[in-house]
Amino acid sequence: MPALNGISFGVKKGEILGIVGPSGSGKTTLLNLVGGMGRPSSGSIIVDGEDLSELNDGELTDFRLEKIGFIFQFYNLISTLDAEENVELPMNLANVQVEERQKRARELLRVVGMEHRFDHLPSQMSGGEQQRVAVARALANNPPVILGDEPTGDLDSKSAKNLVELIRALRRDKKITFIIVTHDPLVVEGCDRVYSVRDGKIMKEFSQTDINHFKLSRNRDSLDELLM
Repeated sequence: MPALNGISFGVKKGEILGIVGPSGSGKTTLLNLVGGMGRPSSGSIIVDGEDLSELNDGELTDFRLEKIGFIFQFYNLISTLDAEENVELPMNLANVQVEERQKRARELLRVVGMEHRFDHLPSQMSGGEQQRVAVARALANNPPVILGDEPTGDLDSKSAKNLVELIRALRRDKKITFIIVTHDPLVVEGCDRVYSVRDGKIMKEFSQTDINHFKLSRNRDSLDELLM
């Protein structure tokens, strides 16, 4: 059985799209394909006007570096680098000059509220703080799209809520598109639309109206149904 089967959808610029579904349903595979970390056996994936199926390996590497930011569940910060150095890393790979990348790293850490942690190692930060640094790193090369794979999965509810608020602020202020795989109701409530995926197929689309209904009613059974 293919990991994904006949999936077709579009995402608008500046939209927050959630992807939900049970484990093994194809959510992370979908995210990896959109991020250029895999190739579909058929069909096309077009991101910011580029058809990824037509790019060679070197072009895909450049695409990931320039067009995509990644936020992971477990932060994936380099333990021996401080916050500023972690944010600089993608710019270093993109050959940004030292002075410019230092300036931009500090600016981004201020944007995510981590200006007091410039010179702190990951081990000196809380989980929520590390994830904010990870968001700053995802923004480093001004990507139009940021992909999140369970970004609140290792956070307490307060930190998760703060991260969702940060994502919504970045969407509003920078018009960044977010595609987020999640099981977290707090993330679902922050999305503009949500797709439910099962057995490699999109089973249902939930609109902003549907999401607001879940949020306002706090109907846990209905929300659990959405997340299944």
